Amino acid sequence: MRKNDLFVASTLERLFPEAQTALRFHNPFECICAVMLSAQTTDEAVNRVTPRLFLVFPTPQAMAEAEIKDVEDIIKSIGLYHNKAANLVAMSKILVEKYDGSIPGNKEELVALPGVGIKTANVVGAECFHIPAIAVDTHVARVAKRLGYAKENDSPETVEAILEKRFPTDMHIRLHHRFIHFGRFICHARNPECHRCPFTEGCSYFKKTSSIKGK
Repeated sequence: MRKNDLFVASTLERLFPEAQTALRFHNPFECICAVMLSAQTTDEAVNRVTPRLFLVFPTPQAMAEAEIKDVEDIIKSIGLYHNKAANLVAMSKILVEKYDGSIPGNKEELVALPGVGIKTANVVGAECFHIPAIAVDTHVARVAKRLGYAKENDSPETVEAILEKRFPTDMHIRLHHRFIHFGRFICHARNPECHRCPFTEGCSYFKKTSSIKGK
């Protein structure tokens, strides 16, 4: 591992030693549902609707038999709830029909499910089956680009490939959570707290804003 990569990994470990997902779930089915719901909304918003959702539809079998309107009524406070409700029901039907109600533990089978993209598959694989991955959400992408790992127009898949190549496999799951925490609590999309950042020397955002301000 390169010296700078080691510095990034060790510093993030020092800052966020206990970093983990903010989504609340108790089993793989709840995990995949929660991650699907988290697209383009906050984990806090998801955590507000999932307790009732999992109480009413606790299993793939129960969700597969649900009326989409009933699912919508529970999750309507979050973004894209029409599509998300339809995907939850469709995904659950496939789980029942093809996997006997179990969540597949392989990325190819996961991404074939309705509403499950690469990020969701990576998170479910990591959280439920301990499959190493650096799932790229908006926080991970922003931090990776500002620290020079990726270019501004790189896709999430490209950012994922770069980060997973740069860091040892046994770091991937923990590093994913630490990148998210760093982006969420320090390296915000707007008004990042650069005075708290230990990476300003290699940060493109800091260099750009410092230049504009004439520092």
